[in-house]
Amino acid sequence: MSLSDDLPPPRRPLFFPVVIATVFLTIIGMSAGFALGTRHKNAQDSGQTVEPIPDNGTPSQDQAIECPAQMQDTARRLGFAGTLTQVLRVRSADSETVVWICRDPDGSLYYQANRGDESARWVEGETALFLSGVQQDGDTYTAVAHDGNRFSVNDHELKVVTKNRTEKHDVQPE
Repeated sequence: MSLSDDLPPPRRPLFFPVVIATVFLTIIGMSAGFALGTRHKNAQDSGQTVEPIPDNGTPSQDQAIECPAQMQDTARRLGFAGTLTQVLRVRSADSETVVWICRDPDGSLYYQANRGDESARWVEGETALFLSGVQQDGDTYTAVAHDGNRFSVNDHELKVVTKNRTEKHDVQPE
């Protein structure tokens, strides 16, 4: 008796090709994980920070936004070299204060606040405040002024802690 032309061809077993593909993909995944883990460990050992992969709202290095010219001028006047690029820019919801967190080419972070934006009156120590030595903890950036006042900012809140009080301001990313 012969097979009919109407019947489908006999099925080939898929077990072995699936197992081979799974093993191959597992090896690729483990290699990539090992390479990334080694890169992270080497960066930690050398004291460098490993930059997180930017999300859709954060500009990449190729799309870096320069910080305001007034901030660049203040940084140069204080002896900081290189172009500062924007990491975070927010405006307080209850006032006209704009806060920038910027990074220099070496990875150091800076805090700048001004009543108004770049086009507003900009007088360092009167309407504007520039601080270096900003520390990052997750998505929050903290700067401490020479008088001990502490400024913490993220894309949701600006918190100002002085000797006498703590102020919290809602912010909006710009």
